[in-house]
Amino acid sequence: MYSNDFEPFSLFINNNYYQVKMKLNITVQSGEPLPLGATLTAKGINFAIFSRHATAVSLVLEIPGRKPGRKKSRHQEFSLDPLTNKTGDIWHILVTGLPQKTRYGYRLSGPFQPKTTGHRYNDRLILTDPYARALSSSAWNHGKKFLGGRPCCLIDEKSYDWEGDRPLATPLNDTIIYEMHVRGFTRHPSSGVRQPGIFAGITEKIPYLLELGITAVELMPVMEFNENEVVFKNPFTGERLKNYWGYSPLSFFAPKAGYCGSRGNQINEFRDMVKALHRAGIEVILDIVFNHTAEGGADGPTLNFRGIDNTIYYLLDPLTRDYLNFSGCGNTCNCNHPIVRTLIMDALHWWVVEMHVDGFRFDLASILGRDQNGKVLSNPPVVEQIAEDPVLAGCKIIAEAWDAAGLYQVGSFSTHRRWAEWNSRFRDDVRAFFCGYPGKVSALATRIAGSSDLYEHGGRSPGNSINFITSHDGFTLYDLVSYEQKHNLENGEDNRDGENNNISWNSGVEGETDDPAIMTLRARRLRSLAVVLFLSQGTPMLVAGDEFGRSQRGNNNAWCQDNDISWLNWELARKNAGQLRFFRKLIRLRREHPVFRRVDFFAAPHPKKSRSQYQEIIWQGLKPGKKDWSDEGRALAFTLNGSALDEGEDDDFFVMLNGSRDQAKTFIVPKPPPPHSRRIWKKIIDTGAGPPADITDQEQGETITARAQITVAPMACVVLLSRSRRNHEAGLRKK
Repeated sequence: MYSNDFEPFSLFINNNYYQVKMKLNITVQSGEPLPLGATLTAKGINFAIFSRHATAVSLVLEIPGRKPGRKKSRHQEFSLDPLTNKTGDIWHILVTGLPQKTRYGYRLSGPFQPKTTGHRYNDRLILTDPYARALSSSAWNHGKKFLGGRPCCLIDEKSYDWEGDRPLATPLNDTIIYEMHVRGFTRHPSSGVRQPGIFAGITEKIPYLLELGITAVELMPVMEFNENEVVFKNPFTGERLKNYWGYSPLSFFAPKAGYCGSRGNQINEFRDMVKALHRAGIEVILDIVFNHTAEGGADGPTLNFRGIDNTIYYLLDPLTRDYLNFSGCGNTCNCNHPIVRTLIMDALHWWVVEMHVDGFRFDLASILGRDQNGKVLSNPPVVEQIAEDPVLAGCKIIAEAWDAAGLYQVGSFSTHRRWAEWNSRFRDDVRAFFCGYPGKVSALATRIAGSSDLYEHGGRSPGNSINFITSHDGFTLYDLVSYEQKHNLENGEDNRDGENNNISWNSGVEGETDDPAIMTLRARRLRSLAVVLFLSQGTPMLVAGDEFGRSQRGNNNAWCQDNDISWLNWELARKNAGQLRFFRKLIRLRREHPVFRRVDFFAAPHPKKSRSQYQEIIWQGLKPGKKDWSDEGRALAFTLNGSALDEGEDDDFFVMLNGSRDQAKTFIVPKPPPPHSRRIWKKIIDTGAGPPADITDQEQGETITARAQITVAPMACVVLLSRSRRNHEAGLRKK
């Protein structure tokens, strides 16, 4: 088969333009079934798509052209012969002679029987290829009206020079994760970057990230999504809201075009960002959504999977054939079907091999554990395959171990040592203690020690616990100490959306206030929460902007707010410079001391006195040797023995926490732990003090003797350090 169409182009000869028609020598052959997607080969471009139940498939091309003064493109459609263009359930065709920037899509025919067979074919639509590496989406907020109506898949024909870039492979226990939204991180005018709101904007902020001290960025969804799909309006302004977060994927492969500066260059601009971050020693983790797609429920648009093979890609009720909605977004992907499992693995391979990402956070990951009837599997194939896959062996894999239907698997998502989890138990127990809730001392101690109750089995380590106090989903850290109720009216759902149980306390007044006492208490609580986050065993995660007091004005579900509710206001970094300084020094403290980054859980004390058998952590209440795990208890203290590390000697630390809302607590300081009980303590953190006294270097710290009494303000934290000989000598050399 061939096309003998002619394509006009212009020549400029001797100061004159000449219009010339050149024959487009487009030919087609049967093609190959693998790999799926559009693949550039020596012979041409091979197109392959899976569909088991389609009765007919056509490849639809939009071929670019040019007329004087205006652009022009034309469509060409090739019907695939089931005898020559089909192998098993894969339809394929090889096309030669296509010009660059050709777009493609598919038209599929088959039964439309949503209530019986569950099929939903519609040959009036042009569908996207699930394996397309890029979609011809435009800049942010420029509409997606072409979806379903014209070809919009792009063929990746560009090479890229990685310049020797390799994965960083930072161990989990040495990792500090920084969750961010690509657009929101630099979109605010105060960001000061030349290219705000896109991948390049993150690159411009690398010096800031290095000074902060984080080791990995976790990017909220960067796969293509339709920000204009939202029907809600802001009731106060009438503004139509956006799908700002992007948890509604149009593709598992294609990077978001709205996050790039040059149209059609989203793949390489993403790569540029990754390469720059890697050069700075910062890993890239992607928040990836495999649990549902943008097609939504039965009333949603047909964009790809629904019109390609609905009964295979989605979970359907076996009787009614309605969509099973474990995601809360209208549909649920059939993740453990072999076809869908292959798609997921191919997408992960693409992001690791071709885009050099370092890991993934799996949104609503418990859906990966359901079978095609929605039942929970004891050993889900896709969960095991991700953990055992050789290509992904060096990646971080992090589960959000719950779903929207109530399945909660924190600590039990998988026993495989490679799976880390967002530890919501850490979030809730730490929040509760610093709200003054009763009976939380014992739970807090368990979380500080690395959550061994959740992660010690199966050969896992404290690093498998991703510790966080806030995430994109919920209050910011500032709002957590400033609001008790959600304030989501601007989301257009009459405040019905968002979590009602925030485990928060407003410190005395709801929302903004100029009361000095309340403002001081909020600052104290915020810093105390940060201390527990960064000095606990496990892998800490910080949300972008929490380090300088970003607020969403009490909105705990800002998924639709593409405005200053969500964007980082960098003026706060200057206004709250003292708080930012506190976070920087606290992160540096964690990175400098392996005693906070153990690779194993604390062991029980041993009677023999060898280095590895000294008591590694010593708990107390207000007095040494006296623990108070009662419901009435509001005080917790502990000593970390830096001499008990297998990695070598570190400093010792004594940490005092006061969870009372209104009562100061007086702690009696113990001796530094053996074998160096003659060391002296230095006070390096006191969140009850204002900056710069809230955190100091050891050399400037106040000397504290054993048996001294230390008064800790309500909701405050005090940390003492006793320097090892090795670190003392290193400090002298540095000085």
